Amino acid sequence: MRRIVWLYLFLLGLASALPAQDHNVILVSVDGLRWQDLFRGADPQLVNRDDAGMKDAAAVRERFGGSPAESRQKIFPFLWGTVAREGLLYGNRDKGSMAQVNNKRRFSYPGYAELLTGRPHDDVITSNDLRPSPAPTILEIARRELKLDRTQAAGFGSWEVFQGICARDSSSVFINAGYQPLAVGRWSARLSELSDLQFEMLTPWRSARHDYITFELAMEYLREAGPRLLYIALDETDDWAHAKRYDRTLEAAHNFDQGLARLWDLVQRDSRYRGKTTLIVATDHGRGRTPADWTSHGEKIEGADEVWFAAIGPSVERLGEVSGGAKVTQSDIAPTVLALLGLDPALLEGAAGKPIGAIVGR
Repeated sequence: MRRIVWLYLFLLGLASALPAQDHNVILVSVDGLRWQDLFRGADPQLVNRDDAGMKDAAAVRERFGGSPAESRQKIFPFLWGTVAREGLLYGNRDKGSMAQVNNKRRFSYPGYAELLTGRPHDDVITSNDLRPSPAPTILEIARRELKLDRTQAAGFGSWEVFQGICARDSSSVFINAGYQPLAVGRWSARLSELSDLQFEMLTPWRSARHDYITFELAMEYLREAGPRLLYIALDETDDWAHAKRYDRTLEAAHNFDQGLARLWDLVQRDSRYRGKTTLIVATDHGRGRTPADWTSHGEKIEGADEVWFAAIGPSVERLGEVSGGAKVTQSDIAPTVLALLGLDPALLEGAAGKPIGAIVGR
């Protein structure tokens, strides 16, 4: 009898650790945000340099300055508050936590393809040209296997290339990226307003709209459509870094963190999501480590393979800032998302990664 009781308790505990059948996942990526800036705060090698875009930026230095611990808290209060307390962050190499890409290209499309398909595509994705995903993405697989309506697996991106990155068949899931009006449909007044506003609030880059528009569209879509799997891809941290504007890079990073805080607050207030949603945050590639190459990435740039991940949700272990442990890779994110949705990661063709146990709860 005692053995039966213990077996029952074991199975009950195991079942409670597994994702619910109606579990939701929100994946957010922020382009090219360095682990150094996340874990060390404002880079002392850059924050006082005029040639890093810090001329006339005394207010930015004051706003985000201080010791590494103080600075990172100022830039990323949500990640170093709520997520560090209730979730986990991988990738602080100063503490032996290793997170990296598997693809050898180390720029955006290859990074996102690995993130969404679970493996590198080095022989296929050799540029950032707009083209369909080389393999079915987690959005397509989730929609097909869970028999979801097309609106229930959705991707919003600031960069127009996400019109291809998000799916091998762009008609299979809901995608809105770049300067792209909403597809024909009956949308709320707020969604329609934001769709129109993107063409009035222009960025310096013709292929990427403001992250504000992308994020607000995704938030309103979450409220209105209630997707099971939502992907939000933000861009301005990379754009400003390429433009050698460290001041704007820090401000974009802070705005990204504030957006995450609003997103997680919405999740907690919505009965469709509260207690059954995991938020995963990732980046597509790293960048150079020095004042000479911090603006760049690619296979010839040392440090461009170094990334980071964060997660919070009901099955996520409360590890905070991870020290040491096994290496995690960008290829692990897609299998992790499928596992959280109750799907077999083997559905990913030739996956190089595996679910991260500390995120899926086993």
